[in-house]
Amino acid sequence: MAFFTLLPLYCLDLPLIQRHAEVLQPAIDGTLNVLHSCKKNPSLKRVVLTSSSSTARVKEDFDPNVPLDESSWTSLELCERLKLWYALSKTLAEKAAWDFCKENNINLVTVLPSFIVGPSLPLDLCSTANDVLDLLKGAIEKFYWYGRMGYVHIDDVARCHILVYEHENAHGRYLCSSTVIDNNELVSILTARYPALPIPKRFEVLDRPYYEFNTAKLTSLGFKFKTIEEILMGLASRGLVANRLKESDIVRDSTQRPSEFNFCDNYLLSHMQLSKKHQVRIEQVIQEKR
Repeated sequence: MAFFTLLPLYCLDLPLIQRHAEVLQPAIDGTLNVLHSCKKNPSLKRVVLTSSSSTARVKEDFDPNVPLDESSWTSLELCERLKLWYALSKTLAEKAAWDFCKENNINLVTVLPSFIVGPSLPLDLCSTANDVLDLLKGAIEKFYWYGRMGYVHIDDVARCHILVYEHENAHGRYLCSSTVIDNNELVSILTARYPALPIPKRFEVLDRPYYEFNTAKLTSLGFKFKTIEEILMGLASRGLVANRLKESDIVRDSTQRPSEFNFCDNYLLSHMQLSKKHQVRIEQVIQEKR
C-alpha cells in the first residue's frame, strides 16, 4: 500500500493558530487516519508513506562536507522561525506516522523525494510543475527562493515506491533524489537544452547552506536514478509544458518516441487493483495525453 497526504502550501500570512488548524494538524490527522485504517487490515504486510526530503534537510547543525542521509531530521524550531510550513507539516506528519506504527507494530517504510519533475497525469499542473513552467517562461521568483535543491524524476519516484514495497529487506526511510544543484547550474543546463526559451541566464546567489544527499541506502537495493540531464531533457517535449508553450518556443527531442508515456501511467495500470472500468478510463486519459 502506498499513500500520499496532500498538504496546503500557501499559508505564510495566516495567524499562528490558524496555521496549526488549517495546515499542520490536518497533515498529522490525515496521515493517522490512513494508518488507523491500515491497522484494521489483518493481512497488511507493509505501508509505504510518501514523505519529503524537506523532512531531512532543514537544519543548522550539520557539516556541509558530509551528505545528508536518512538519519537526518529537519529542525522543527528552525521551520517555525523561518516560517517553512510545508517542511514543518511534512516532518510532523512523518514523525507521527513513525510513532503510530511503532506502537501498533506496523511495518512502515517512508520515501523522501526531493523536487519532483516530469509529465503530469492530471490536466491541471501541480505547484512544482507550474513553477518549472514559469521558469521556462522567464519568471524567477519561485526558483529564486528555492535556491539549492535536489531533483528527481517522477518515474523514479514511482519506481522507488514499488521497490521499497516489494523488496523484503526494505526498511526505514529512503531519500529519493538524483542530483542536488543550485539555480545557476539548473538554468545553465536548461538554456543549453532549450536555447529558444526565455530562461533566465543567472540567479542572484543566496546565502544558503551547501548540502548534498547520500542515497546509498536506496541504490544499495539496486536502484538507479535518471541523471539531472535526463530529468530536464524532456521538460518541453514530453507533455509537462508542451501544450502550454508556443510551438516555436519548443525544442523537440528527436530521440523521444511519440508513443512513449510516463512510467507512472504503467504503474497505475500494473500495480494497483483497479476495476476494468477504471483501467479503461485511465487508458483513455493516456491516449488523450499522447
